[in-house]
This record gives sequence, C-alpha cells and structure tokens, in this order.
Amino acid sequence: MNKGEYTPGREGGGKKIIAELRAVSKRFGDVLAADDLNLAIEEGEFLSFLGPSGCGKTTALRMLAGFEAPTDGEVLLDGDVVNKLDAHLRPVNMVFQHYALFPHLTVAQNIGYGLKQRRPRPSKAEIADKVAKALDLVQLKGFEDRRIWEMSGGQQQRVALARAVVNEPKLLLLDEPLAALDRKLRKDMQIELQNIQRSLGITFILVTHDQEEALSMSDRVCIMRAGKIEQIGSPQDLYDRPRNRYVAGFVGSTNFFDGKVANVSGSVANVTLGNGQDVTGEAVHDLHPGQDVTVSVRPEQISLSTKASDGSLPVTVLNRIFLGEHTEYLVRHDSLGDFLVLAPRLAELNEGPFNTGDVLQASWDAGAALVLENN
Repeated sequence: MNKGEYTPGREGGGKKIIAELRAVSKRFGDVLAADDLNLAIEEGEFLSFLGPSGCGKTTALRMLAGFEAPTDGEVLLDGDVVNKLDAHLRPVNMVFQHYALFPHLTVAQNIGYGLKQRRPRPSKAEIADKVAKALDLVQLKGFEDRRIWEMSGGQQQRVALARAVVNEPKLLLLDEPLAALDRKLRKDMQIELQNIQRSLGITFILVTHDQEEALSMSDRVCIMRAGKIEQIGSPQDLYDRPRNRYVAGFVGSTNFFDGKVANVSGSVANVTLGNGQDVTGEAVHDLHPGQDVTVSVRPEQISLSTKASDGSLPVTVLNRIFLGEHTEYLVRHDSLGDFLVLAPRLAELNEGPFNTGDVLQASWDAGAALVLENN
C-alpha cells in the first residue's frame, strides 16, 4: 500500500463503516509509534489489534478514543473527522486493564456515573433503569449495593464492562481488559465478552498481546509490528495464509525451516532445505529461484511413524507432553534442528504413543507447507 492510500474495510463486506484510520501516523519525539495506518472498521464488528509490546496497538486505540491526536492523517468516527474532538465528546467508551473503578462508590453508582455526567442529565428513573439493564447484561443483578473492594477480579471486570456499555457507545475500546485475570477466569470472560458484543451489536475493538485471546474472540485481527499494520484478516485467514514469517510465528504455533527456492510453478514452490532435502509448498508470494525463504509447517500437520516414506525426515523424540486430546512431541533432526509435532489421540491409537529417545520418521503432506518471505 502506498503512503496515504486508503482501502475501506473488509472486501465485499458491504456494512456501514463506523471507524477509520486514514494514513494515520503518530510521533512521540523521535519515536514513530504509529506509521501510516490505514484501517476501516465495520459497524458491529469485533476487531483485535494483536502484537508485542511497543508495536503501536495501544497508540492506535488511544487515537480512536481521543486520548492522543495523530501527527498526520485522519481519524473518523461514523464518517466524521474527529482529530480535534475531545475524548469525552466522542461516541466511544473504553475499558482499561486495571478497570479504573471508584472504590468509594457502590457497583450501581460506578455504573451510573457516566450517565450522571450527560447533558442534559437523564432522570433518576432513567438512570436506574439503564443501570439495572446493564447489571442484568453482565450477570450482576443483586450486586447493586456492593462496594468495589468487596468484588472479585472477575466481578470488577464485569462492573467495568457494564459502566462502559450503559452509555450505549458506538465504539467500545478494550485495552488488555483480561490481562489481570487468571487463565480459567480469562477464558470465561472471553466467552462473556463475545456474548455481550453479540447481544448489543456494538463495535468492539480489543488490544491484546495474547494470540489465543485475539483468535478466539475476533471477526478480524490486525497484526502489528513496529508501528505498522502487518496483515489484517479473519483468524482462519491469518492462520492458514500468513503473509510472512512474522505473522506465521505470531498466530498460533508453527515450525520454520530455512531454505532456498529451487524452482516455482504457478503457486507451488520447490525449496531446498539446509540439509539438502527438497520439499514442496504453497508460495504465498511471488518467489524466484535462489531466493532465501522460510517453509512453515504447523505442528498438527506433521505425522510421526516408525516407517520411512518418500521425503520423510529421521528424527529423535526429545520430549513428550500429554495434553488429553493431543500429545505434543519435541523432536530433533540432525541438521534441521528441533521442531514440534502435535499428534491427535486418534492417530496414536494406530501408532504410538512414542517415548523419549525413540527414533522415528516425520512427514507432512505437500499441501501442508507454506513457503514464506523471511521478513
């Protein structure tokens, strides 16, 4: 994409665009935190910004919220440029990682706080009705008079969500909202967030560094690196067709094998690996003979066997972890190094389970490998 070029939303989506970033950049002194971001977000969509710390995802969220102004470009909400519009005037609410609840107020008072700041101010009856509906939505009916310090972490998260949605914003921004919760509660809240979003139809935008969180909850995921948008797509698209090594490694678990392109025929590339072995895979980009590339194979696409076959790799089992429906094996090839294999329980009924020290053959179907650019 050329600088300043703008591409609207999801191809063929046809839905109303509720928020946009058009050629948006943000500098903090000499640091370029966001670099020429172009993104359109549809009404009712659940979109996640995913990436490591410092990649620019929170900066993008804060520019949508109005807490930061872009250095260049335009931020639009519901078709209007809002670069100079204060945060409290935008049809946007935000849920923070640490909730930012008022400890001296009750649950109901926390939820209704924003309603009382509206001008004109709703009546007491209207506020009470909206608070009651919000409490019911987050399954906290009966907790109206509790103090915040009497609530568990998960309950406080629900209060923060209720406070955010009670104002009926067009956009709900979530900045690492589940990071403080334990694993089980986090998974429960992921389901709860999805249910709330579907029930309300509000556009949710989530910032997270947790790939499982982003993939399990989102309609689309925006992968970021060094202030740029690396790739946008559905969770399945990103998993099945990452555009490069960075995206493949950030979305799910995968194995990388370095090699050089031997030849290309249409979308199929033959690659010579470091051990001299030739493998075939789908070329995600236009490639040329002699180009250094990465072959990506997901662990669940690799099979282990005691019998050799054409193209199989001799490996030694280094470690075995039983995961219930699957068993994870760490195996080693003498020249290609260590890689992971995820064997389903059903496959092990036919052959396996294997033990540490077993010498086996690893193989995968030709269609399982993706040939990616190294960047």
